[in-house]
Amino acid sequence: MDVTAKYELIGLMAYPIRHSLSPEMQNKALEKAGLPFTYMAFEVDNDSFPGAIEGLKALKMRGTGVSMPNKQLACEYVDELTPAAKLVGAINTIVNDDGYLRGYNTDGTGHIRAIKESGFDIKGKTMVLLGAGGASTAIGAQGAIEGLKEIKLFNRRDKFFDKALAFAQRVNENTDCVVTVTDLADQQAFAEALASADILTNGTKVGMKPLENKSLVNDISLLHPGLLVTECVYNPHMTKLLQQAQQAGCKTIDGYGMLLWQGAEQFTLWTGKDFPLEYVKQVMGFGA
Repeated sequence: MDVTAKYELIGLMAYPIRHSLSPEMQNKALEKAGLPFTYMAFEVDNDSFPGAIEGLKALKMRGTGVSMPNKQLACEYVDELTPAAKLVGAINTIVNDDGYLRGYNTDGTGHIRAIKESGFDIKGKTMVLLGAGGASTAIGAQGAIEGLKEIKLFNRRDKFFDKALAFAQRVNENTDCVVTVTDLADQQAFAEALASADILTNGTKVGMKPLENKSLVNDISLLHPGLLVTECVYNPHMTKLLQQAQQAGCKTIDGYGMLLWQGAEQFTLWTGKDFPLEYVKQVMGFGA
């Protein structure tokens, strides 16, 4: 790829960032499509995020991806949020139209699309959702919009717990899905929730390096063969949770599915063109 002065810049703002596969995936897609854009990753945390957004405008970047820990903070720095992004309270995509910033969340649509592509129908189903950060709430919101009957969200009593309660209230008021929030320390409630669940989704960074040897499921007997277990983490590809799930006879969906589908939607938002899906799956080695 020969980058010229006509190329526009797309970024990814997160911390840490060096593990991300998004730059490789998006640049391969852009090159295949013959589009004059290049995608670069920038280490940006909450403290440096406001300045990074000013830089995005000053450099006339086409937009940026947003990942941990900036997804919720980013909502404060855009001019417009989509209805789904408002429901989530977090974004992972910013599109810059001549200085006017629009915020989107493709995490939820990407993850739910990955579930649907596996042949699983979420309508009327119950999901146990781990975590209350940007990715987790995006998945919950999109699942509620697309027909989940109930979401049992578990999170530790940390800085995200109150945000989880606020998220549950928004979803309960705006969809037919019922969302409850419980402290993850309540292992009895967690066990009871899993026993009646159809889907278990990990929306936390537990399982990601350097936490690759950890799982929020302490007892593998809580997992039953009728349970679909899905991951947001893709590095490592096979997390401890997915290993546990496969040992328990559960069907699993790894983090590559969400990465692929949310990235495809981002690509179209930035470029207005279709994402070369089959090509990217092949060159990136995604089985999804």
